[in-house]
Amino acid sequence: MNKAHELRLAKRMARLGTETAFEVLVKARALEAKGRDIVHLEIGEPDFDTPRNIIDAATDALHKGFTHYGPSCGLPQLQEAIAQYVSETRRINVTPEEVVVVPGGKPIIFFSILALADEGDEVIYPNPGFPIYESMINYVGAKAVPIRLREEMDFRLDVGELTALINDRTKLIILNSPQNPTGGVLTKMDLDGIARAIGNRNVMVLSDEIYSRLVFEGEHHSIMSVAGMKERCILLDGFSKTYAMTGWRMGYGVMRADLAAHIGRLMTNSNSCTASFTQVAGVEALRGSQESVESMCAEFRKRRDVMVAGLNKIKGFSCRLPKGAFYVFPNITKTGWRSKKLADALLDDAGVAALSGTAFGDFGEGYLRFSVANSIENIEKALDRVGAWANKNL
Repeated sequence: MNKAHELRLAKRMARLGTETAFEVLVKARALEAKGRDIVHLEIGEPDFDTPRNIIDAATDALHKGFTHYGPSCGLPQLQEAIAQYVSETRRINVTPEEVVVVPGGKPIIFFSILALADEGDEVIYPNPGFPIYESMINYVGAKAVPIRLREEMDFRLDVGELTALINDRTKLIILNSPQNPTGGVLTKMDLDGIARAIGNRNVMVLSDEIYSRLVFEGEHHSIMSVAGMKERCILLDGFSKTYAMTGWRMGYGVMRADLAAHIGRLMTNSNSCTASFTQVAGVEALRGSQESVESMCAEFRKRRDVMVAGLNKIKGFSCRLPKGAFYVFPNITKTGWRSKKLADALLDDAGVAALSGTAFGDFGEGYLRFSVANSIENIEKALDRVGAWANKNL
């Protein structure tokens, strides 16, 4: 009766990846527990507090009884606010029925791939890119087809290369702009070219625009705004990055109403609904003052400038100026070190937590990702430590 039983997982669990940022964070915290001073540049989380008006709206909602289940696709008042916001910012007509509110941005990635991609279908995704794309494509048994983001193009994809990858098995194309981990931003010309490459094919596009309000040069463009693309697009956006609400877990997808109904069923089967009081806070986030968003973006721009200038002075490092998000993605090939080995050394020896470029796919080899979601004081401390390490070891 005391016999140990082997854990028998489903085979698909072997295809499920992870997000290395959280693993590095755990390792960094363990070093801190031993008394080490660590500069955290590994996690993709704004270091600002959620704006007070949003917190007050959530607190008020709790007192008013928004503590119960809500509709799986979201509270009507938030669906309406999102529809209005997306209509205005993407210059298209969006109705509340086309909005699905979910706990964080990742469920839209998960649900979209789960709903659209069968075994044998192909899904094109950016590489280096957010690791959950490839993980979920593999998990459902579809074929993950990487489109390389090239440094010489400021980490934008080559439309010609994309065109060559699209075939009759292509079911979904994933775009991310501004992009994690590179900070690359697709231009309007890029998006027009992507739309032409797709042509009249019945191929869906998942456009991850979670960093849409963090653009440092120019303006944000969405493929959903391109003529003829709205009905074939799923727009992913949310509150985590824009309003420093990562722990609130609230994102949304905008898509054609018939697909929204199916994504809503996936919500019903998995999460039931997104927390009601956070959704009330979401209405305030979208309709209240946007001053915090503008000041946060301006601060990230300053930090980006400091980080890039500092990295370009370090032996073996070269870094382009990212146009959005809050990451820098320096090229480290001239150090002679592999990305993972170098990231580990910087944490263990220099007390600087960063991520290997390979955490974002095979094409991330030769790069590191640093988040600038930390103070300029800490960024300068990290640069001093990395520079000292490089002078000693390179």
